[in-house]
Amino acid sequence: MPTFSIKNTTRTSPRSLRGIPFEEIKNAILGKSYELSLVFCGDALSHRLNLTYRQKDKPTNVLSFPLTKDSGEIFIHLKLAKNEVGFLFVHGLLHLKGMEHGATMEKAEQKFRKKFNV
Repeated sequence: MPTFSIKNTTRTSPRSLRGIPFEEIKNAILGKSYELSLVFCGDALSHRLNLTYRQKDKPTNVLSFPLTKDSGEIFIHLKLAKNEVGFLFVHGLLHLKGMEHGATMEKAEQKFRKKFNV
């Protein structure tokens, strides 16, 4: 069973995704055995998920959902992400690892952004 999958539910295939080593980043942060689904979405799905799970009535740029101790999902809204897809992916992974916003998370984000040039 694959431990990493990517699905693009939008009608575009943005150039901003090229060159981002998604699987390498995932393995560095969560490990090779962690099962992750990465979904690129648009307004409707992002809005629905944000409203359902966070009670926020608007789309958002990234959402992370741990499913089990060793699996999770990340949804990235491509239009809202602009050129920050790599950063948002790292941000989502760190949330799945259990980190919350703050100085420790920011330091980890900087470390992985520098390591993977995202």
